[in-house]
Amino acid sequence: MPSGFENRYLISTLSGDLLNTDPAVYHLSSLIAGVMSEKKEGDMHTSVTEAGAPPENMQESVAPAARCFDALAAEHHLDDEKIRSVLTKYLQEQELKPFQAELIHLQQYLEDTGRRMIILFEGRDAAGKGGTIRSVTRYMNEKHYRVIAMGKPTEEQRSQWFFQKYVSQFPRGGEIAIFDRSWYNRAMVEPVFGFCTEQEYNNFMRGVIGFEKDLVRQGTILVKLYFSVTKEVQKKRFNRRKHDPLRQWKLSEVDVQAQERWDDFDKVKYEMLRNTHTAAAPWTVIRSANKHLARLNALKVILNAVDYEAINQELDYVPDDEIVVSGAREIELMQKDKLHKKKKKS
Repeated sequence: MPSGFENRYLISTLSGDLLNTDPAVYHLSSLIAGVMSEKKEGDMHTSVTEAGAPPENMQESVAPAARCFDALAAEHHLDDEKIRSVLTKYLQEQELKPFQAELIHLQQYLEDTGRRMIILFEGRDAAGKGGTIRSVTRYMNEKHYRVIAMGKPTEEQRSQWFFQKYVSQFPRGGEIAIFDRSWYNRAMVEPVFGFCTEQEYNNFMRGVIGFEKDLVRQGTILVKLYFSVTKEVQKKRFNRRKHDPLRQWKLSEVDVQAQERWDDFDKVKYEMLRNTHTAAAPWTVIRSANKHLARLNALKVILNAVDYEAINQELDYVPDDEIVVSGAREIELMQKDKLHKKKKKS
């Protein structure tokens, strides 16, 4: 059962979007978390038969027991669907926590051994990269990781070796550097929107393989994650950003054009995977239509990338094949899709 600390944490984090927008739901989640923490584990599994059903002649006259949050739900017109949403988010958070705890042990291993780790989060806009990064770092020791989101390059950076601005952010021994988009901007966003020349693009594609090989050869653990989302899901998330005042800041001019340039992104994604998926630095593709499953499986992929001794041996560390796909498999699937499209045209 969740501890008191976990439930206090739940109140501030479990329902994320709901709690930020609906104070009534915030109080409801607090009540639910409190009840669940106070219940004895045995009580939670007691069936109606075990507890003793009321006599038949009394069943109709006995009213169902009121739940502690029923009054609050009625006052704020919260239906069962809203309550179900809060509980679902609570259970999802609980499912992530054992893996988040393992990440702390992974951090300790890196610190003890002096190993360096770099995790790249790539993918289209609204693919779930930011939310997954928050899930990964939620309980980690802040002294031993950094999240890097590079802005528009300065004039000085434009005059430097392309990788220089990224190398300056690389981890020291015992540290994890998490890139919220990385040097692969040069392979995806920049060519689509004309932010780089064809020569700059080609130079990057030729040089990045050797660059990453050197990183790995010199002891850096490199994990490359690509979050894959469908066009329909991306559109739905963009619409939500557009109408939600808490998310409007996420919607940029580039985002607005992402749907129109979907096929262009498909082409550069295919070329990126085909040319940069290597034995030394492979890509792992994560299907992220379901945000929770994407986060859960990303945690598993990260834990499996480091050869440390797991503390919790009872956890299932095997990623879901429906969610996690190797870069090689994704290339095959994209090649098949291209052939199907050619046949339709002919």
